[in-house]
Amino acid sequence: MAELKSVGEVKLVGVRVLCSGDEYVQEIPKAAMKLQERKGEIQNMLQPERQIGAFIVEESSPEEDGYWIGLQVSEYRDIPVDMTSLTIPSSTYGTILHQGPNHRIRQSYEQLHQWIRENRYTRSTKSWNLEIYQKENRPGDPSDVRVELYDAILPQGEE
Repeated sequence: MAELKSVGEVKLVGVRVLCSGDEYVQEIPKAAMKLQERKGEIQNMLQPERQIGAFIVEESSPEEDGYWIGLQVSEYRDIPVDMTSLTIPSSTYGTILHQGPNHRIRQSYEQLHQWIRENRYTRSTKSWNLEIYQKENRPGDPSDVRVELYDAILPQGEE
């Protein structure tokens, strides 16, 4: 069941995945495992069991290209070597829970996009989208993924 949610600013520390489009389905679980193994190096974590993915559908610069997988922090301090930080501004999202293999995540996005259209919202393809992995996940296991998909919505009246 899809719904509308507002989320305040999110600060992430983690890893950036940069590859060709069809490789993300293999590379994101690998990055999630790497992050899980190194999470003890991250300071000021808010929920250490909850990984968050972030991406922009239509990035406007090379710096926005890719997929980030990280842990939310209250503030940035001593970012570990080979990791990066990313601040996502407050936004409103259409959300839906995906449960199942990661290669079927597109079907959940299609349901979410249909719900957004039916409720007369407009997707913001140039804003950050989030994928909030549930604590029941086993990082790196692509066969059984529980992730809440957050698709950015434009404020009413903007196109």
